[in-house]
Parts: sequence; C-alpha cells; structure tokens
Amino acid sequence: MHEPHDDAPGGPDEDQAIALTRRWLEKAVIGLNLCPFAKAVSAKGQVRFAFSDATTPQQLIEQLGEELLLLRDTPPEQVDTTVLVHPHVLQDFLDYNDFLDQVDALVEALGLDGVLQVASFHPDYRFADSDADDIENFSNRSPFPTLHLLREDSIDRAVEAYPDPDAIVERNYATLRQLGHEGWRRLFQS
Repeated sequence: MHEPHDDAPGGPDEDQAIALTRRWLEKAVIGLNLCPFAKAVSAKGQVRFAFSDATTPQQLIEQLGEELLLLRDTPPEQVDTTVLVHPHVLQDFLDYNDFLDQVDALVEALGLDGVLQVASFHPDYRFADSDADDIENFSNRSPFPTLHLLREDSIDRAVEAYPDPDAIVERNYATLRQLGHEGWRRLFQS
C-alpha cells in the first residue's frame, strides 16, 4: 500500500532508490504538504540525497556517522538537510525501530545532541497503538528505509514560523484520511 519499489533480487541500485525517494518527497511530503518546511529547502537545492549500500546495521551506523559529520561541517546554505536512503538493511520495521536507539546514541557520542537530529521513515512505518493499515501511518512511509538528518537550528526556525507542530500532525492525518489508500496509490501512478 505504500509506494511501490524495486523488488528485484539485490534490491534497487542507487539511482533507482534516490529517484523513487525524490519522487516520494515531491509528491507526498511536499505535494501533500505533509511537512510545510520541506518545500523551501527543496526549492533552494539544500536537500542532500545520500545512498547507503549497507547490508548490516553496523555498516549503516558507520555511514550515518559520516553523513552526520558531513552535515555538521557543511554550511546550511549548501546542505540544510540530508536524506539517507538505505534499502538493503533494516527492512523489518521492528528491527528498524529498535535501531533508532543506536542512532540516538551515535548523535550523542558525536557531540551533536542539540545540533543535529535524525527523523525516521520506513515503508512499513507504524505509529504506536495503530493498526498496520491505518492511513495515518503513511505520513511516515517512504519507499525505502530512510533516515532524515536535520539541523536543530532549522527546526527551531521552522517552529517559530509554525508554532503549533501538533496542528501539522492533525492536518496530515486529515489529509491522508481524505486521500485514502486508493488516493495514495494514485498519487504515485503518474
């Protein structure tokens, strides 16, 4: 029910994974306004799409560390946020969800707590206390497991501009309920 992705043996290559993730960002995240802050950084070309060929969580955590340091060391005018797509590891959502503890520990170990944070997206994303097929889960469903690296300063500016983030969540749920599963599928058919 999420956007289809390559099911070939070995999974998608870098070009396929980035192209489908970019399409998801444009059609769902920006197109449905699921994140009102995404459009500006995308229009300015400040989103870095990075591909991980990791096949183990340890490889992914090492690559995530490199991406976190790269984002820290790059001026925000060049790269404000990074989308790290990792289609070959953590396909199981529960494993992915457990891995997020390691992500938080890495951010802290690198001394980046309060500087950068990592948001999570997954093809089978499921909020606590929701059913697997609840349309609200689709607000965090990406074509492949994806880690989104964000600057705390950018988040703070966004919250100043949009001081009620809970309203965003409720609006997203309403948008997705109105769209429904069939509308979500149609979104990616063009």
